[in-house]
Amino acid sequence: MFKRLLKRRKNNETPPEAECFEACQKEADAYAPKDRGVRAVAVERIVGSIGRYKDFDSRFRIKQHMPSDRLKSIKEAMRLGRYLGPVKLYQIKDSYYVLDGNHRVAAAKELGHDEILARIIELAPSRKTHQNLLYYERAEFFDSTQLTAEIELTEAGHYDRLLEQITQHHHHLQEVAPGEALSFADAARDWYNTIYRPLCAMIRRGRLIDSFPKRTVTDLYAYITYYQWSKIGQRRYGIGIDNIIPKEMEAFRKKMADLKNTEYPEMKRKIMAFVLMQVQAKRAHKLIEKLYALDEVQEVHSVHGDVDLLVKAELARDLLSSDAEVISQFVHEKIGQLTGVKSTKTLIPGFSRIKVSYGSSHEK
Repeated sequence: MFKRLLKRRKNNETPPEAECFEACQKEADAYAPKDRGVRAVAVERIVGSIGRYKDFDSRFRIKQHMPSDRLKSIKEAMRLGRYLGPVKLYQIKDSYYVLDGNHRVAAAKELGHDEILARIIELAPSRKTHQNLLYYERAEFFDSTQLTAEIELTEAGHYDRLLEQITQHHHHLQEVAPGEALSFADAARDWYNTIYRPLCAMIRRGRLIDSFPKRTVTDLYAYITYYQWSKIGQRRYGIGIDNIIPKEMEAFRKKMADLKNTEYPEMKRKIMAFVLMQVQAKRAHKLIEKLYALDEVQEVHSVHGDVDLLVKAELARDLLSSDAEVISQFVHEKIGQLTGVKSTKTLIPGFSRIKVSYGSSHEK
């Protein structure tokens, strides 16, 4: 339903009213309630109202003929940062419908808020269809693991395979550190970072997904690891990955953790970062020389304005570290500790187009 609404907006189709909850509930055959507690909900996913959908348009703006005094007072309270309490929402799959708090939702949308605090009652759909069965399995997987990243499968039953892996990994971690209290959610996060992410990156780099346009990377991950670590046997695709994946899951995890810079270049990723620096004027020249001597630094510029130096750096990280961790460590340990540095600010480009390729050093 949420995707249908986005499609209408993309095609400039503006239905006169918000989504009708009763119609969507009947279409999804969603009647089994489950309390999901209080959490932040993306405002754009709130698409309708229970009983009052005719009072709002498709973007949840109150219609002109409706009284707007209450909306104005709520908007003013939000601008002042007053706590208004969570709204109450019903959830059907990825869409939400307002049970209580229509004006707060309308105000949040009008003010451009990304999220709103809400108490959620999820209405689970019927198990009759493959899509709904997959939805149930996905919900149970994330309830158990508490993971927040997107892990999308298209085949029913495969989320259970991932849960089996995490269960095995949980047992392993408890065996190697028997005195530590480790929850299933902790084991799930470690599995995600040290096993799932590295192997998915290999699948992407190997372009295996190109041959299966209707499948996801996680589909291939589940297929390959099932035959590699659970049901040992022949596969019809991804055979070349045997050269870098051991026959045991924990051996694969250890291999990824022990990677050296010269091993498995497909496991390395380059990160470009620009560091804006304010420095002591009398030390600027020496700082330029010290910065330029760092292996990671590609360019150093003395500039005019709010900053004194602009540094372009190219960093490498393995798949077990995040961009933020690598950049923070570099800036803090190699730049921030230099004598004469007053402050730094780091920018990470999201998209770049480079017309000129620099060879030897250029000083201007």
